[in-house]
Amino acid sequence: MNDSAMNEPAPQPANPPPTSGSPSHIWEVACHLSAFSGYLTGLGWVLGPLIVWLLKRAESPTVDAHGKESLNFHISIVLYGLALGLLGPFTCTISWFLLVALAVFQIVCTILAAIKASNGEFYRYPLTLRLVT
Repeated sequence: MNDSAMNEPAPQPANPPPTSGSPSHIWEVACHLSAFSGYLTGLGWVLGPLIVWLLKRAESPTVDAHGKESLNFHISIVLYGLALGLLGPFTCTISWFLLVALAVFQIVCTILAAIKASNGEFYRYPLTLRLVT
């Protein structure tokens, strides 16, 4: 091996991945975790992701994608919850148990999405109506 080859720096990737603490990643995670404000306000399930998405969607296409996905999921959950709540009196309270299962499902999926977002990955929520495109 010649000396000039040993002194050359190693080639760098063309687009290094962003670090997990970058502002974009923080807002991507906020798109998902802001839905937990629903525990405080009752409307936060949809308003939290909506506010984050509206404020930051123009700054980053990844924040835009995470915001839409989170917003669509939480709108879907609210609609499913309303349907189950209305069916409760007619189904001998079976739908009340399904409502609890839906809440657990929402919490688990939201946490998974936030973890994926913090790792720079995109999470596609299951059972989501694609209303906001």
